[in-house]
Amino acid sequence: MSDFEYLTIGKLVQKLQPTYPDLTVSKVRYLEDEGLLSPLRSTGGYRKYSPKDVARLESILYMQKHRFYPLAVIKEQLERQDREPSKAVPAAADGGEEVPVVDSAEMLEKLHPIDRMPEICGTTVSFVRSLADAGLIQFKKSPQGRDLVEGRDLQLIRTCDELRKFGIGPKNLRQYVMAANRESAMFEQALVVYTAKAGGVEMERSDETRARADEAFNRMLALTNSLRSTLIKRSVRNALATE
Repeated sequence: MSDFEYLTIGKLVQKLQPTYPDLTVSKVRYLEDEGLLSPLRSTGGYRKYSPKDVARLESILYMQKHRFYPLAVIKEQLERQDREPSKAVPAAADGGEEVPVVDSAEMLEKLHPIDRMPEICGTTVSFVRSLADAGLIQFKKSPQGRDLVEGRDLQLIRTCDELRKFGIGPKNLRQYVMAANRESAMFEQALVVYTAKAGGVEMERSDETRARADEAFNRMLALTNSLRSTLIKRSVRNALATE
């Protein structure tokens, strides 16, 4: 690989900030300190990021922002991908079933016409409309009045389509929208308390503090997801045992 294909840390941040506005040089260094990134160094000691490093960082940021994985889980997924390159698919945080391939940053940032959903997500237009009716996604409008789907909702659509195969439809999933609205307030309060206990430093004033708050948030999500799964499994097993 020739030198012009490498990015400096500043250029790397500049490249990905349109998709991940919270990304900073300090956060990239923090991820390196945590062992998730290993860029080459120039003879002068400067970091050199290859296209592979850029893709790896995109995967990390995606799993943090959209999968809410803690860094420990992300590191496990990256190590698995390194061992099995053909399986570049992040597994569920609780070690369960695999999820579909991560969309590119370009796909995430774009608005997609609803009539392209069969091609992009492998599902029907009517099903995507039913998700909007249930409040799981919201359409944007084109200047011509066409319904557009946000790229960040593509994975959610695929997940809901997979659940439909088990008889769990959009109407059944409305409860998760209401639960997410309720739980978001709980997480916001927990983060305020967590930040105060850490010294009361405002997250905006310290990249490192902000990164650690993100890590705490992701960890809380992983723990509550695990708790929710455990409670549901117990309830279902108890119900089946009494039948």
